[in-house]
Amino acid sequence: MSLDRAEAPDPYDLLPPVPSFTVTSADLQDGRPLDELFAHPSAGGKNVSPQLAWSGFPDETRGFVVTCFDPDAPTGSGFWHWVLVNLPATVTELPRGVDPLPGGAFCVRNDYGERNYGGSAPPPGDRPHRYVFAVHAIDVDKLDVGPDATPAYVGFNLAFHTLARATIRPIFQS
Repeated sequence: MSLDRAEAPDPYDLLPPVPSFTVTSADLQDGRPLDELFAHPSAGGKNVSPQLAWSGFPDETRGFVVTCFDPDAPTGSGFWHWVLVNLPATVTELPRGVDPLPGGAFCVRNDYGERNYGGSAPPPGDRPHRYVFAVHAIDVDKLDVGPDATPAYVGFNLAFHTLARATIRPIFQS
């Protein structure tokens, strides 16, 4: 049974606009269902992070942050599935199931309370949820955040350091 509520806004529509660049994936497509491989075990998945590659970002890019957010989660504040910070500017691709993380990058806790990728797991029978995978090109080598930062605090810091952003938005329904 679908929860009766309005669709949440896209999170990046609420922030000041920034230029975009290109993100591609062998595993994800805009508006297409995620494979269960990338879903959370509670939804029958394997919790594997998808492959992502990006190009066309600004020349002055000094680092990247990769995030995955579900604005449709029935929480009032969405659900953070992945917040990977401080990727070096030389990293322009993450393989499927990335481990270890390259170049001193780390994950802050997602909304499952874990410091890794946490796959999709909307409530059973709910409408399809959107998963906004974003690569943020930043103007600093590293955001001034540690592994105990919250996703909201990372987002706050991104607001001041994002040069450009690339997104891909698959969907998933349990």
